[in-house]
Amino acid sequence: VLAGYPVDLNDEEYVLVNNKCQCVTVTSKFVPSKENPDEEVLERNIRIIVPLKARENISDPLSPLRTTFVYRLSELCKNCDPVEIDLGGAIHQAQQGNSCEEAQTCYTYDRNKCYSSPVPLLYHGQVKQVPAALTPASCFAE
Repeated sequence: VLAGYPVDLNDEEYVLVNNKCQCVTVTSKFVPSKENPDEEVLERNIRIIVPLKARENISDPLSPLRTTFVYRLSELCKNCDPVEIDLGGAIHQAQQGNSCEEAQTCYTYDRNKCYSSPVPLLYHGQVKQVPAALTPASCFAE
C-alpha cells in the first residue's frame, strides 16, 4: 500500500512514486469503469523516461553506453525513509521498506547528489588528477 500526494490541488491524480534516479513516475487516480460507468476503478499510470546516451557508470564520461535498463516496481515503490512510531509509550525508528542498504542503480544524475569525475590538470609541469563536478549545483554551496 502506497501513500501518495496530489499532482495538483484540483486534481484527483496522486503521485505514488517519483524516482528521479531511474526517471520513473507512477501515478494513480479513480476513473469511471468501462464496463459499469456508475463504478470507479483505480487507474495506474507508469511513466518511464529512458535517458539517451546514458553511461554504464554515470560518473565516468568514458564508460560504455548503457543498453539495458531494468525497472522493478517493488523496488521503485519501497520507502526507505525512517519514520517514528509509538510502541507502548516508547518512540522507535522504523523503515517501511526492506533491502534499503543496497545501492540503487542510477540511469541519470540525481540532482540532489554530487557527482564528480577525475580530470587531468597540468600544474607546474606535472599532470595531476583532480575531481571535476558533473553536477555543480549539488556539489557547491551558493
